[in-house]
Amino acid sequence: MKKRFLLCLLLSFSLQTFAQRKVQLVILFDTSNSMDGLLNQAKARIWAIVNEASTLTYQGAPVTLEIAMYDYGNSTISATQNYIRKQLDFSTDLDLVSEKLFGLRTSGGEEYCPAVIVASLKQLNWSNSPQDLKLIYIAGNESFKQGSVSTAVACELAAEKHVLVSTIFCGDRMQGINLGWKEGAECAKGDFFNINSDAAIKQIETPFDDQIIEQNRLLNNTYIGYGSVAIESKSKQLSQDANAWGISKSVETERYLVKSKSSYKNEKWDIVDANLADSTKIALLKEEELPAEMKGMSVDQRQAFVKQKTEERSAIQKEMARLETARSKYIEAENAKTTQAKPDDFGTAVATSLRNNAKTLGFD
Repeated sequence: MKKRFLLCLLLSFSLQTFAQRKVQLVILFDTSNSMDGLLNQAKARIWAIVNEASTLTYQGAPVTLEIAMYDYGNSTISATQNYIRKQLDFSTDLDLVSEKLFGLRTSGGEEYCPAVIVASLKQLNWSNSPQDLKLIYIAGNESFKQGSVSTAVACELAAEKHVLVSTIFCGDRMQGINLGWKEGAECAKGDFFNINSDAAIKQIETPFDDQIIEQNRLLNNTYIGYGSVAIESKSKQLSQDANAWGISKSVETERYLVKSKSSYKNEKWDIVDANLADSTKIALLKEEELPAEMKGMSVDQRQAFVKQKTEERSAIQKEMARLETARSKYIEAENAKTTQAKPDDFGTAVATSLRNNAKTLGFD
């Protein structure tokens, strides 16, 4: 009995020690009439933010990135719901995150900041581990203290769940402080930023962007869809490539670099990712679930085909990592040419806060 107890204790300790750490990131967007600039900045910065999160590790091991999204203050949302709408539960599907963001539209309404914070804290499946990084970012431009839910109630619930709430006021810093945005961040142990949400994002194109874009074309050819959602999911992947392309070459490149990392996972429809997640998956697929390229193959032939595609993808990812290093050095050198302090935008605010809070919790 004693030996069994010790074995269970050791197993429990081992699971806690080696369990993959999570970064849970929630963004609450004010989508009232005046917030088109905020959404434009978010679309221009979303892949830079995800890229920042994707570089995090914990004791050398990769982390799981989960993103959720709400919008609030939109007149198309019922007043009985406090003008709050959940766009996305915690998800590792980064194409879906992009789809939801690019689908946001503004329309006048009432902005109840504490209420949307409380909704996200109550409705989402937050991790219970104190070693996971749990962050909420709320952006807007009206008084933080509107609505029937108080700032104190939102902060108390955030503290209970060990969630840090950072606020991003779209406007003058002192105005944001007077309207309660700094207080909202401080009582929830988060960071306070103010941004000019109507400012255009400075984009730096590099000599490596076209090479990364070409590598993405090759990368897409290694995504082989299976099952009933294959066509729809592949189409979504390409649509979000197009959305990034529509913003700028820099944003397009940032997206493709995210796609080359382990945080970009599509095991629900891509045969390569499915095999990496569960090596028994290939043999269990029914003939009608197989992609056209694999129909009629024996189990051995299936495994050989997927192995080839996996190796192709790995080689492309390594090349993209090399190009990313060179691109980052180029951008760093360009930024160093000016000593003038750059004001925060939506992306730099979130990325800076995420990086600093990750270090505090021991993430690399």
